[in-house]
Amino acid sequence: MADAPSPHLPGRLGSTGLPVPSRRLRRLRRTPTLRRMVSETRLSVDDLVAPLFVREGIDAPVPIPSLPGVFQHSQASLVAEAKRLASLGVPAVVLFGIPEQKDAEGSGASDPDGVVQVALRQLRDALGDQLVLIPDLCLDEYTDHGHCGLLDARGRVDNDATLARYAEVAIAQAEAGADLVAPSGMMDGQVAAIRAALDGASQPEVGILAYAAKYASALYGPFRDAVDVTIADGGDRRAYQQDAGNRREALAEVRLDVAEGADLVMVKPATLYLDVLSEVAAEVEVPVAAYHVSGEYAMLAAAAERGWLDRQAVALETLTSIKRAGADLILTYLAAEAAEWLDRGSR
Repeated sequence: MADAPSPHLPGRLGSTGLPVPSRRLRRLRRTPTLRRMVSETRLSVDDLVAPLFVREGIDAPVPIPSLPGVFQHSQASLVAEAKRLASLGVPAVVLFGIPEQKDAEGSGASDPDGVVQVALRQLRDALGDQLVLIPDLCLDEYTDHGHCGLLDARGRVDNDATLARYAEVAIAQAEAGADLVAPSGMMDGQVAAIRAALDGASQPEVGILAYAAKYASALYGPFRDAVDVTIADGGDRRAYQQDAGNRREALAEVRLDVAEGADLVMVKPATLYLDVLSEVAAEVEVPVAAYHVSGEYAMLAAAAERGWLDRQAVALETLTSIKRAGADLILTYLAAEAAEWLDRGSR
C-alpha cells in the first residue's frame, strides 16, 4: 500500500506512489508581485542594442516601408535619435551607413569622411560615453555588387583580399570613435585580421563584436531595403554565410572567433535559432549577442498593424525568449519601445 500523502504536499498520489503537488507551483503565480519575485529571466533595458541607419545626402529622416517605424536618418536626426535612446537608458547603438556613391571596392566604408565615420564623430561629440558606439564592419552597403567582400575575376568573393579591406575599415572606424567594431561578413580569419590591424594602429582598446554564427537567412529582406542593397545578378551569400540546417558549424565558427580575439560573439537571426544561441551561450565565456533581425521585426509589426497580435505583449515575450535562451545583448528594432515599456512596468 502506498504511503499517505505528505501534509506539506496535498493532493492525489501519482503513478509512482509519490504525492502530486497540485497547488505548489501555482501558488507562486498568484499575483504579479509574486511572479516578478520568482522570475527566472529578467529582460532589462541594459540588454538592448538599437540598430540605426544613417544616409548621405538627406536632410530629414526617410521612412523604411518594410520596417514600419524605422528610418534612414540624416546626420542631424541620427544624433537626435541617439540622444533619445540614451535618455531611455539604452546602452548601445549599432550603425549602418548608406553612401551616395558605391563602387566595387566599397571605398566609402573606410573613407575618413564616409557616412559612418562622420556619424561616429558627431555622436561622440554629442554624447561622449553615454552610448556604446558599434559600427557594422562590412562592405555590402558600400559595394555596387552588394556582396560583403571584394570579388575576384570569376565574380566570387575573395576572402583574403577582403580581409585587407576589413582591416582598413576597422582602423577608420576606430579613429572616428568606435567603442566596438562588428564584422558581419563571415570571412574566414576576419577577427584575427581586424584585431591585428587595430593593435597595429594603436587602437588596442577598441573591441570586436563578431557576427560569429550568421546564417544565410530569408529574413534579411527588409534590411536590404533599408541599406539599398541588391546582390548582383540575382546572387546570394550562401557561399560565405551559414546554412540554416547546421548547428555544429555554428559552434566551430564561434570557437574560432573567440580564439582569434573576439570580445563578444553574435548569433543572427535570433528567434529561429534559439537552439544555436543556447548552445553558444553554454560554450563560451565571452558575452553573447543575438540579432532580432529585420524580417522578424517586420512580421511582428505587420501582424500587429492588422490587429492579429498585441504588439507590446508579443514583442516583450519575443525578447524575453531570446534572453532566456542565453543572450546577454539583443540587437532589435524594438529597442526604444521596449525601453519605454520596461520603464513603465518598473514603476
